[in-house]
Amino acid sequence: MSEHNEGTNNTGHGFATRAIHAGYEPNAENGAVNVPIYASSTFAQDGVGGMRGGYEYARTGNPTRAALEANLASLENGRYGRGFSSGMAATDTALRTLLKPGDHLVIPDDAYGGTFRLIDKVFTQWGVTYTPVAVNDVDAVRAAITTDTKAVWIETPTNPLLNIGDISAIAEVTRSAGIRLVVDNTFASPYLQQPLSLGADIVLHSTTKYIGGHSDVVGGALVTDDQELDSGFAFLQNGAGGVPGPFDAYLTMRGAKTLALRMDRHCDNAEAIVDLLLGHAAVSQVLYPGLPDHPGHEAARRQMRRYGGMISVRLAGGRAAALDFCSRTRIFTLAESLGGIESLIEHPGAMTHASTAGSALEVPDDLVRLSVGIEDQRDLLADIEQALG
Repeated sequence: MSEHNEGTNNTGHGFATRAIHAGYEPNAENGAVNVPIYASSTFAQDGVGGMRGGYEYARTGNPTRAALEANLASLENGRYGRGFSSGMAATDTALRTLLKPGDHLVIPDDAYGGTFRLIDKVFTQWGVTYTPVAVNDVDAVRAAITTDTKAVWIETPTNPLLNIGDISAIAEVTRSAGIRLVVDNTFASPYLQQPLSLGADIVLHSTTKYIGGHSDVVGGALVTDDQELDSGFAFLQNGAGGVPGPFDAYLTMRGAKTLALRMDRHCDNAEAIVDLLLGHAAVSQVLYPGLPDHPGHEAARRQMRRYGGMISVRLAGGRAAALDFCSRTRIFTLAESLGGIESLIEHPGAMTHASTAGSALEVPDDLVRLSVGIEDQRDLLADIEQALG
């Protein structure tokens, strides 16, 4: 395991300072304040096996990627970070590191559709079994663990129902059982929530979302404090090759630098939209962890800085009303993904979560998911008002 991907998280600096500086210092050659894009697939060696800085081949390691990995580790207050070509590549690596044929996994009963598809359609073919449970029910999580269980995999908030898992409480369960806890922290971002500090073993991100933040690059990350786990991630990162190119790593790191600023604006705008949606005649339910009557509100209040930029809403008119809402917005763009500077709207049942149809994870067809961007708040409010009629 090379040392260049360890986070620099023990400086005592605040989050925004680490986001800007961790992982890279102006270089000695010319003082460049931004990490260079090392567009090289291979690296000259000083004699056979004499690698400069530990680099030999860009699938194994690249200086631009190494800077990103150290930066992400620091943001999650973790020791080791690994970058991937997508969130699903990171998911696949984590699962293959943790599981072998015959093992069992506990997952959310409202998990992201891509995660569910990979587990249900691929890993089950290799003898892995799984049990979906409500992440906000610690007793259900405990009851789902068997002698074959090797990990509990949660999202919090979940995608798309925005349920909250109490990370500390679930970590006590997994620690007692001698198994690993993986937390997909994509919806919260490291700015709002840091699962390793709450007892998780692995944090996963689709960096495509809030960390990259500009809808211009796809990526994923795994962060851990466990050197053995990181060595397993590194082996598959190199052996399977799902790594980001240097320009992807550069763009993701550039996005991470403004994460704190953007997340506060996402949250400000989301809270204003929630206030608008509450009590609206066209809306039957607003799902947002910041609401006092949300079943996970107390856990979210304890473990999150704020409640995020994602809102899910159920329409009183059912599926037809949900589709109509999606078609009528002018600033909110009808599109998959989330976490970018622009506001997005989608119908999960027909889009991001179509793979869950007919399963225990199927989402309601009257549900619309909003990824609230950082545009002017009054414009977003006006757009929602006119789209709801």
